[in-house]
Amino acid sequence: MALDDCGRLCKYTLFIFNLIFAMVGFVFLGLGLWLRFSESTRAFFQIEEFNSSTFVIAVTVLIITGLVMLIVVVFGVYGACNEKRCALLTFSVLVTILAVAVVVFGVIAYYSKEEIGLRVAEFYSSIYLLYVANSDPVLAVTLTFIQELLQCCGLTGVTLLNVAKETCPDPDSFWEHIKMDACPGVIVDVFNRNAPVVIGLFVGTGVILLLALICSSILTNKLKTPPTPQYIIQIQPPPSQLECIPTSTSISYSYPEQKPVVLTPLTVAYNPVVIT
Repeated sequence: MALDDCGRLCKYTLFIFNLIFAMVGFVFLGLGLWLRFSESTRAFFQIEEFNSSTFVIAVTVLIITGLVMLIVVVFGVYGACNEKRCALLTFSVLVTILAVAVVVFGVIAYYSKEEIGLRVAEFYSSIYLLYVANSDPVLAVTLTFIQELLQCCGLTGVTLLNVAKETCPDPDSFWEHIKMDACPGVIVDVFNRNAPVVIGLFVGTGVILLLALICSSILTNKLKTPPTPQYIIQIQPPPSQLECIPTSTSISYSYPEQKPVVLTPLTVAYNPVVIT
């Protein structure tokens, strides 16, 4: 079905949104699966006492979040690229649920910022200790990303006591060569001091999901089934209503000296058939 400019804009917007969503979903799912089945972290899931730890819960949340995001992407890409209303309606329902969940979780994170900050700091400490014990490259990338983002280093911040200095950011001053901020304290401080920023991130994510929902709704309305065309069947009127056809037709030309030509219709000879 041909789309107008608004429909095409919504279609391409949904495609870009789903592309970004798919990249984030693959990162979450890949990291969660690696932390779940890696040799260095598998013991956390095999020992019953650790089943309720922050690390196990965080890994499970990563895997579930990645799977849900990829499922949403499948419906969104299929519906937008193939212009399928059923897939777009399913995508809209899933995005609505995600948007509500993100906003609710943001509100909960705001009012429980101290508890969540401690849990995230505990998750970081678990990754740090696992990397020190096994030197896992994926854990190294995770530590480097967190420490570069927060500008912190290790559990103590003391350079001489840090056994994972290769994952720390480059120091900006002479003092940072000796002592940097410890990451667990920085994480807790981020949630306590920057709680409005944290809830702003969740609300901003919800707004992006809402924009995707609006584009999906517009595109769904553009793809409504057009009404069935009405056909008019013309029936030949009876002979009594037909106009009389002249037996001869006179055709004149614009030449004044030439006489008009009269065309006489041909007649069909009627020959009776005699059956003997």
